[in-house]
Amino acid sequence: MQRKSSRHKAFAPDPDAPEQCCDHPDCDLPAGYRAPRGRDNLRAYYWFCLEHVRLYNANWDYYRGMTPGQIERHLREDTSWQRPSWKMGTPGHDSARTSFTLDGLHDPLDILAGRRARPSHAAETRKQAPPALRDPLAQLDLDWPTTIEVVKTRYRVLARRYHPDANQDDPRAEERFKVIGTAYATLREHFAHNPEHEPNSSQ
Repeated sequence: MQRKSSRHKAFAPDPDAPEQCCDHPDCDLPAGYRAPRGRDNLRAYYWFCLEHVRLYNANWDYYRGMTPGQIERHLREDTSWQRPSWKMGTPGHDSARTSFTLDGLHDPLDILAGRRARPSHAAETRKQAPPALRDPLAQLDLDWPTTIEVVKTRYRVLARRYHPDANQDDPRAEERFKVIGTAYATLREHFAHNPEHEPNSSQ
């Protein structure tokens, strides 16, 4: 007695295929096989019969129309799932290193709640800053005193991280991008009008 296999047969039609005819012109066979419409919209599909999906796939070239440089960049981005990445550490002077905080960690069990309750060194130093600068400094997670160069470096790091182009369909990242832009503008204007607040400035 033979046991009937429950495995999906190779070349069997997609069980989720719509009840329609093949999208190939002049073909009225049932459409059971999907194929992406283009590299910029891989979740939209044509639906073909088996013969025409094979023909479509044989002529499919994901990189068609791209220059060698664009292809190389795309391949590099694929190694990080098309997400932005940076080298370990922060570019620039050591004093401009990105501050690490627990607030950015995903902690569904709230294991780090006690640690978060402790004010960070940056939070303590910000109490010495002019009142108008405390929130902008907090948005960029910077100590006080600081310098315009440190502010610029920190802003560039955060702007790359939260730029809308790198976080498509993420309204929280877009809002964060706007907030850090406003904070940076406030700090930049302050240092432009108060150069004596630079730690290394001459009195």
